[in-house]
Amino acid sequence: MAVDVERALALELPSFEVTVERGRLRFFAQSIGETDPIYIDVDAARAVGHPDLPVPPTFMFSLSLEAPAPFGYLEELGVDLRTVLHGEQRFDYATLSFAGDTLALSERIAEVTSKRGGAMEFLTKETVITRGNEYIARATSVVVVRNSVVSA
Repeated sequence: MAVDVERALALELPSFEVTVERGRLRFFAQSIGETDPIYIDVDAARAVGHPDLPVPPTFMFSLSLEAPAPFGYLEELGVDLRTVLHGEQRFDYATLSFAGDTLALSERIAEVTSKRGGAMEFLTKETVITRGNEYIARATSVVVVRNSVVSA
């Protein structure tokens, strides 16, 4: 089933807040093989001028998964989650964030495009991340939806 583009672009995704926890940052840094001690050791982070452990660059993707229903927008659009593939991820940073920060995430579907006569649709979701009134970053992800009822 093809995604209703107008509905997707008008869909209101709920904003939410996430408090960044040290333990989760340490686990993430270790799982991606980060060896710089500033991502694991608070004293090392403070020694270089950080107030606490800095958030590793790609960690912002995992924050979107903290939404009350992280894939609810796809279900609301009638997309079968079995036909979805994560296609792309990009981050644009203005400043760092740290353990203990409470970050607000505001998400929206920014674009819907298709290829192969509609057999593949690309939903671009933008997430603006702030701390108070301070802009931290924008995370952009692309979800690929395979439409089996359309033959390319």
